[in-house]
Amino acid sequence: MKLPERITGDWMDSLENDRLLDAELSLHGVFSKLERAEKKRLGEKYDMMKGSPELLDAWGRWSRVNNEARVRGLHMRRASR
Repeated sequence: MKLPERITGDWMDSLENDRLLDAELSLHGVFSKLERAEKKRLGEKYDMMKGSPELLDAWGRWSRVNNEARVRGLHMRRASR
């Protein structure tokens, strides 16, 4: 699935539940990868709200889609670590 540059309500409304969950999983993966890298780099000094612009953008994109999935009552797909 190609994700748009801007996550909008109209875009999310256009998605069926399975496609929304696919987008949520993909965006969560991007955010998690960036977050792990920043945590590794900064250690105890890590503070997400003071993170890089890329991390905050990834969080914003993921959180919008995650919130929409929750509003729809969907259960997120997560791989076991």
